[in-house]
Amino acid sequence: MLAIAVPASAHAAASVTLGATQPAISQDRAEKIAARDPNAVAAKKEHPDLATVSERQDGGDWQVGFTANGDEIVQVVVDDQTGIVRESWTGYQVAWKMARGYPGAFGRKISAPYVWLPLCLIFVAGLFDRRRLFRLANLDLLVIVAGFGISEFFFNRGDIGLSVPLAYPALLYLLCRALWLGFRGGEGWRPSVPVTWLVVAILFLVGFRAGLNIADSNVIDVGYSGVVGADRIGDGKAIYDNFPENNPRGDTYGPVAYYAYVPFEQIFPWSGNWDDLPAAHAAAIFFDLATIAGLWVLGRRLRPGEAGQKLGVTMAFAWAACPYTAYALESNTNDELVAMLLVAAMLVLASPIKRGVALGLAGMTKFAPLVLAPLFATYVSPDDDGKHETPRIRAAVLFGIAFLATVLVVMTQTIADPGISTFWDRTIGFQAGRDSPFSIWGQTSLGPLHVAVEVLAGVLALLVAFRPRRKDPYIVAALGAAVLIAFEVTVTHWFYLYIPWFFALLVIPMAAGVESRSGATPDRASGSARPSQPALAR
Repeated sequence: MLAIAVPASAHAAASVTLGATQPAISQDRAEKIAARDPNAVAAKKEHPDLATVSERQDGGDWQVGFTANGDEIVQVVVDDQTGIVRESWTGYQVAWKMARGYPGAFGRKISAPYVWLPLCLIFVAGLFDRRRLFRLANLDLLVIVAGFGISEFFFNRGDIGLSVPLAYPALLYLLCRALWLGFRGGEGWRPSVPVTWLVVAILFLVGFRAGLNIADSNVIDVGYSGVVGADRIGDGKAIYDNFPENNPRGDTYGPVAYYAYVPFEQIFPWSGNWDDLPAAHAAAIFFDLATIAGLWVLGRRLRPGEAGQKLGVTMAFAWAACPYTAYALESNTNDELVAMLLVAAMLVLASPIKRGVALGLAGMTKFAPLVLAPLFATYVSPDDDGKHETPRIRAAVLFGIAFLATVLVVMTQTIADPGISTFWDRTIGFQAGRDSPFSIWGQTSLGPLHVAVEVLAGVLALLVAFRPRRKDPYIVAALGAAVLIAFEVTVTHWFYLYIPWFFALLVIPMAAGVESRSGATPDRASGSARPSQPALAR
């Protein structure tokens, strides 16, 4: 579910798109060269009736496809000047260009080793506890950067047969850690560096990330769709259906994913082409900065005085230094919009109405946060959560009213035009029925196991609404992260851009620690005892 890229369809007929220069190699000659490629030769032996279709790409090279029964099974790219075969693809990599390992396809320079590795080092060094090396909190840092990093290394090489399964150990580890923090408690990160150093690092990282975004980052189809949708809203057109041919499934997200781009598209109007899209850059930078600021404010609200300042700085640093939040920023996607709204929901957690509005907005952005509704609906402040159910029922009712009202408001235009049926078909219906090689479910035949995992994820989303009975904001954040991770484990289409969804919540208990069920305070990072109830809960 929740796509970040749309597979290219097979070409129905041969066509020629003239570029800036005339080709030295004719279309017929390019097809003959492509037919001698080993992949094409092997496919011809298996499918004697293999058909050939070709076109000239915008860049000038000839793209030659070989189809069987209407499906393109081999794609060869031939240099239009020299006749050299530049690329040859089979299997998943024919339909999914993002599976080909193109360098810089996501965020350009952010994946370069001389940028990526220093970011990882800053993230780990800033939060690592050198005084007690063998702590789970230290292992958490290594799993985030190395667990996903090894998977991404193979993805960048175009080897999704390895990259996809290698992402699951890290996801499952973080799922277990989030559940442990939520149900049993545990210590948080204890940075060995002075908090002043973290503040300086945040300022540097904010400037570096924003500067890199402006100077050298690309806008993938996710950010492009946000700008197109915002333009359609500004023109009074329906959001869904009739998106541009170069992004026909760009209307697969919730309405908020387009409304959020409206102010940026008004300042930087869409040109009508997939160009630099300054509105997408401005939106991505704003979502990132707002998330960092929100985490800092949240930390100050969770704890009083100096301890709150340190917690806020730690959480803000963790977000700013995390290489995968930078990955989403430099790809200019709407994934950090989800994170921003989840942090907003934590900021207003004490109010059932306000958190209902915030979660409704998050859920109508990319739908995944909808699984958090039971958890957020049943939360009550520890001061109000006595032996009677009245506070919990009242909170759930107020939350539900605010949540549903928010959904209806953002859906008003869509309900009128083009209607719920089209909305469903273009969004959740499409996502639920699509195939994708970017999950173990899409690469293998594990239908019964997939259903079982989905059922377990649903049970978890309901269970955490009632257990543990008494929750503080740290527990809500930990269990919320666990539910999101469990959901991501079940999706047919998973990608590294989804890490910020759960990281926005997971950073809270990992930075603060969570009191054990015995009432002991495990986190000594602030140098003083933590209050029995966070100020935000009250």
